[in-house]
Amino acid sequence: MNNNRLGCLTGTGLIAAFITVFVLVGVALANGGQMFGSGDLNDQQGETLGGVNSHAQIRECKACHTAPWEREVMAERCIICHTEIAAQMLTVAELHGIITHKSPALACRDCHPDHRGKTASLTELGKNTFPHEALGYSLEGHQRNLDGLPFECADCHTDDTTTFASDSCLTCHRQVDMVYAQIHLLSFGNDCLACHDGVDSYGDAFDHDHYRFSLLGKHASVDCALCHVNARTISDLRSAPQDCYACHRTDDTHEGGYGTACESCHSPEGWTPARFDHNLSDFKLEGAHAGVECESCHRKGVYKGTPTECVACHTEPVSHFGQFGTDCAACHSTSAWDPASYNGPHTFPMNHEGANNKCATCHPNNLTTYTCYGCHEHTPANIAAEHRKEGISNFENCVDCHADGREHEEEDDDDDDDDD
Repeated sequence: MNNNRLGCLTGTGLIAAFITVFVLVGVALANGGQMFGSGDLNDQQGETLGGVNSHAQIRECKACHTAPWEREVMAERCIICHTEIAAQMLTVAELHGIITHKSPALACRDCHPDHRGKTASLTELGKNTFPHEALGYSLEGHQRNLDGLPFECADCHTDDTTTFASDSCLTCHRQVDMVYAQIHLLSFGNDCLACHDGVDSYGDAFDHDHYRFSLLGKHASVDCALCHVNARTISDLRSAPQDCYACHRTDDTHEGGYGTACESCHSPEGWTPARFDHNLSDFKLEGAHAGVECESCHRKGVYKGTPTECVACHTEPVSHFGQFGTDCAACHSTSAWDPASYNGPHTFPMNHEGANNKCATCHPNNLTTYTCYGCHEHTPANIAAEHRKEGISNFENCVDCHADGREHEEEDDDDDDDDD
């Protein structure tokens, strides 16, 4: 039995090992070194970084790879050239900053492998979880395809994960509902990502009531595109006008006669019945007017230009004998026709001798004639005799001489002059 403690480290073993290594090196040299190569580097052309514009132009392995005994890691070699990525990694709001923050164990080569051929993609996620929401679009609502299988990156990104196929949304959603997808395309354009974020912030789950303009009444069933005309972005959606007149201009039967604040009369429940605060107009509804039907004054649905004069609705009564004109408000109020109280110009003092503004005191029969005998104790015969004594023959119309109700106007004036 051979008890050589050196094992294979004998002279024969060492010679065999040397011959094996020599043969392997010879074969490798004969094949151009491919035996130890990892494959061709990607020759995708781009901007010049580190003196080259493609990985294929890198000649020294140590430009990217580190030796096992070195403390530096390969990712630190990457950012020597890719300085813009190094800047992103320091900002959590940037894509690579988010990846670094959420998945610190990921290295550059985990998502960007190379040595796979000149035309192979430089981005391959493999089993790595990519923070898709960092790009503004969550995959929460896109877990499985229509066939029930999980979504693959290529379903939306085709062969290049750095680009998005803009027609991929419509390709899929037309299969779900072709009519709706086509109408939506015509109404809001084909840039789906301009409004959608994957969690339906502006989709079926959108609640308009959380915003300033709540969808009440008939507004709740109105198609979005009727108010958000030609909207192509979130900014367009938010800038939709919120005043009634912007949408209902063509529905205005008043032709602008009542301004543009439709909500002052109408509600989202419908155009009718309408409520109108007449106190906001030039003609306030007071007293008995408050209970009058609108059609009584606004005949045949005409509102603009309706006259506000009393005589437009109230014809002059026969008892006036046409003597008092058309200024009804001079005697009557909106509370009722009776009692009437004259508030207009009156030649004779209305408070004469305690008349107390009662028309019947001087006008017992009608308002077109008057008498002074209702208060004065003298009789018509006494009045006639006294006036004839003074040489006055025309004494039937008292106010001709007693316009202010004074009995001896001229004598009082003379007494006043003597006092002076």
